Amino acid sequence: MRGLLLSTLLFVLGSTAPGAAQFPIFDAHIHYSRPDWEVYSLERALSILTAAGVRRAIVSSTPDDGTLKLYAKAPKTVVPFLRPYRARDDMDTWSSDPGVQRYVEDRLKRGIYRGIGEFHLSAADAGGPTVKRVAELAAERDLFLHAHVDDVTLEKLLTLYPKARFLWAHAGMSASASTVGGLLARFPKLWVELALRTDVAPGGKLDPEWRAVFVKYPDRFLVGTDTWVTSRWEAIRDYHRDVQVWLGQLPRDVAEAIAWKNGDRLFPAP
Repeated sequence: MRGLLLSTLLFVLGSTAPGAAQFPIFDAHIHYSRPDWEVYSLERALSILTAAGVRRAIVSSTPDDGTLKLYAKAPKTVVPFLRPYRARDDMDTWSSDPGVQRYVEDRLKRGIYRGIGEFHLSAADAGGPTVKRVAELAAERDLFLHAHVDDVTLEKLLTLYPKARFLWAHAGMSASASTVGGLLARFPKLWVELALRTDVAPGGKLDPEWRAVFVKYPDRFLVGTDTWVTSRWEAIRDYHRDVQVWLGQLPRDVAEAIAWKNGDRLFPAP
């Protein structure tokens, strides 16, 4: 009996051991922006990702130099996206700023980027001249647009720019599973990342409505963290530990697709 109890205890401890990753992770939402450089060296930032089970990650930064530094250090790990913010002040005005348009056009000449964003936008600004040009560039170069927008704005973007592929940041932050599923049904060029969406599995239990959408559209979701402030780098490991819990409640093929296979398929390693 004592041996049985000891075996059971070891099994339970092993299955919940901190950092024990069931699936490799493709993280679709990492930033390495200027404030991060002073706290985390390139080596330290990459080691944090590795410790969290992240084998590849979409990285965008303000300014873009952070992404370039991390990509130069680890080109097989970093999937570079170009954020259209030269500085944080551009966040509110970029949609109609010709300077941002020139900046994006110039940076894209490097030929390394797999997407443009993450960017923030309101529905009223979705038709802005810089947004229009960025969408044209994305369609021409087969780049994703990583949009941090609500569902109304997203629908407008998808309608205005049907040739572009979109990655919806945070699944809209607060959009319901049914809203997300409805948009996926209507727009085949939409994919969704789940950074900060802890409501997918409140208390560690996968929400039934989200589960149904994941099973219906297993090839359209990715997970992510969002290191939008420097302190978030210390949360990456714990965050993905929680992600592993709800991934484990899905059919294995669905979990593998969301955890890393969708990312590798959409953004093949160089």
